[in-house]
Amino acid sequence: MNYRHEWKHEISWSDLLSLRQRLQAVTAPDPYAVDGKYKIRSLYFDTATDQALREKLDGVSRREKFRIRCYNDDFRTIRLEKKSRLGSLGNKQSAPLTAPMVQALVDGRLDWMSSHPQQLLRELYVRMQVQGLRPKTIVEYVREPFVYTPGNVRVTLDYDLRTGNRCLDFLNPACVTVPAGDAPIILEVKWDNFLPDIIRDAVQLPGRHVTAFSKYAQCRVYG
Repeated sequence: MNYRHEWKHEISWSDLLSLRQRLQAVTAPDPYAVDGKYKIRSLYFDTATDQALREKLDGVSRREKFRIRCYNDDFRTIRLEKKSRLGSLGNKQSAPLTAPMVQALVDGRLDWMSSHPQQLLRELYVRMQVQGLRPKTIVEYVREPFVYTPGNVRVTLDYDLRTGNRCLDFLNPACVTVPAGDAPIILEVKWDNFLPDIIRDAVQLPGRHVTAFSKYAQCRVYG
């Protein structure tokens, strides 16, 4: 399994404005962004005892979570993702889903998953049967992405975090979401083997330190 380095920082709006200007000068635009940003909607899974949430809050170094994700409410392209963490390192595996498959998952109709050709769907099926994983909450936010090819670097600015407030109607663009408390803006920096100095310098902010902020945990607390 190949892991990537990941940094997260909680920042202010003035930080965001400064970073946006710096990053636009040295990075390439994300081809999937519209006017430099897009909306992310995710549906996170957890057990009846909230194992993923508790492991995050307890600071467990090695942990995993499953989610369904789409961008800009485009339900023609949906992904099942498994996010694995090992300290400050992260790995993401994904598999495509169709809208009918997502609805079946939300409704608890799972038999089709056991023989699906995608290994990740079969793994989720086993977890749902053995561990009782089930959809828990919708997480939405706006992301501004920046790409730098050397080092395979991706820098993102995430804000306007909202929770589905126990709504699981992932395929409904009109599903009501509410602000997830006073959530901060999150700067994320991800890279493979090295972080180029030009990016390291661009994202430096006085007084800001690496954080373990979790959008899922924030939305569970407020939703």
